[in-house]
Amino acid sequence: MSTSLLRSTPSPLTNSGRMNLIGSNTHLGILSVSFYHRPSQSCNFKLCFPTSELCSRLGTRCCVVSATSSKLYKNKGVNSSIESQSRYTDLKDNMPSSVNILEEQLRDLFNEVHAMIRIGKENEARDLLLANFEAVKEQIDAGRKGIEEAAILDVTALGYMSLGDIRTVKPLLNVLSEVVDVLKDEEPLLDSILTHMGNMYEKLENFEMSICVYGRAVKVVERLYGNTSSFIVTPLLGMAKVLGSTGKTKKAIETYHRVVKILESSRGEECEELVVPLFGMGNLLLKERRVTDAENAFNRILTMYMKLYGENDGRVGLSMSYLARVKCAKGDVNEAIDLYKEALRRLKVSDYIAIDDHIMEKMRVDLAELLHAVGRGEEGRMLLEECLLITEKFKGEGHPSSVSHLVNLATSYSQSKLFAEAERLLRMSLQIMFKNVSPDDQSITFPMLHLAVTLYNLNRNEEAEKHALEVLRIRERAFGENSLPVGEALDCLVSIQTQLGKDDGELLELLKRVLKIQEKAFGTDSEEVMETLKKVVYYLERMGRKHEGLPLERRLSKLRTKYKQMVQY
Repeated sequence: MSTSLLRSTPSPLTNSGRMNLIGSNTHLGILSVSFYHRPSQSCNFKLCFPTSELCSRLGTRCCVVSATSSKLYKNKGVNSSIESQSRYTDLKDNMPSSVNILEEQLRDLFNEVHAMIRIGKENEARDLLLANFEAVKEQIDAGRKGIEEAAILDVTALGYMSLGDIRTVKPLLNVLSEVVDVLKDEEPLLDSILTHMGNMYEKLENFEMSICVYGRAVKVVERLYGNTSSFIVTPLLGMAKVLGSTGKTKKAIETYHRVVKILESSRGEECEELVVPLFGMGNLLLKERRVTDAENAFNRILTMYMKLYGENDGRVGLSMSYLARVKCAKGDVNEAIDLYKEALRRLKVSDYIAIDDHIMEKMRVDLAELLHAVGRGEEGRMLLEECLLITEKFKGEGHPSSVSHLVNLATSYSQSKLFAEAERLLRMSLQIMFKNVSPDDQSITFPMLHLAVTLYNLNRNEEAEKHALEVLRIRERAFGENSLPVGEALDCLVSIQTQLGKDDGELLELLKRVLKIQEKAFGTDSEEVMETLKKVVYYLERMGRKHEGLPLERRLSKLRTKYKQMVQY
């Protein structure tokens, strides 16, 4: 049974609110609405806007404002000739295009919703979005399915996404999809709408639809501006991200590479916009074990930021942390440690990221794990204690966020054979969990399983078995009997019950369950499967059933040869 430090999921290179690499409508998140401009014939659309007092009741709003109204444009720097006309249904050539007017109103609506959310008036934001949806739905039910309806639905859906109202976004996207499906590719704003849809489908984890609409957005831009236009960058980035998330790594890398080439040719080889595709590509290359290529990508980011912002900038520190991951993958652990240390130093000096930010926390944990791996456990433990102290300072003692740090510290003490201190920390973490979640919540099982392992190491096997069985019960209910978390609990239970002298036949059946789970999760040729096969073969021989183990021994021999060759390589 092995334990490792808790690792948070990889974070984007940017920190929202501090940095904007390629534009606020990138695949990193829906931050604002941006549309490309293309000429169009006159349109007749309606949007709902709140009164200047942001009244809470829909009935007190200027419910529907048409494109012919001049009220929207006061003090907005728009050509004064707009206010001198009474009607603009038929726009003249020397007037702002109808697309520009539509875009202006859409942006005003989106910004208004965001302003309401920022000051805590979420109900008012919902009222405003609902009013616009109902207005445009009336037009759609009356048979109108044009670009204006699509654009209003798009911004309304983006507004609900900002509110975190996923339940409302799903049916809204269904209506929007019906409208978009009948629109011709030449329609103005369509490429931007499709890009927003791709982003929203990705957030809803409807990856197939996300790739589909991103693909159409790419085709639209290619037809209008050519396949090397910088307008194509945003939908390509969105598509690459989804492709990478769905395991289509090779295609994702190719897409990121295409974005890099487009930006290099249009904006130069040192433009800051290159950071996003280089970062995405570098992570995927690392995943594919193309370490040298990944190192080149992250080195470009580091060099670029040093030139643009100086050596002590926080962005340089972030870049160093990602380069440290590459060094670690190459086996250059000491170089990786030095890079992580320097990265943390520069981030602290620059104050680019808050000390309690999850990115800083992940870097400390990653560095601590490396230090433990090279036998510098005390240094690593100091970093883990720092993580705990920071969490307690900013979130208070006993906060659920401190549980992962307590477990990490316990793991550190266990590696140093200080099991009594590890037990104390794990019991503290369980007390916090029991105060914040129900006794059957699956999140409790993580520190509980660690406690079972610690008690096993303290030779308190009866108590360890009790906790392991409880973990197994909760996980079977939460994840299913053949789930990977259940396999982990079973593996732990086998080790404990072996010490307790339980029946070999019962232990063998548990190991067969573990093997089946691992084969499904990791593949029949995985290293995890190889380790469990060793145990199965051992028990078969011990029970005098060697003939049953012969096929497994041959399979085990092949796996040993495979992994021996990989280590030599």
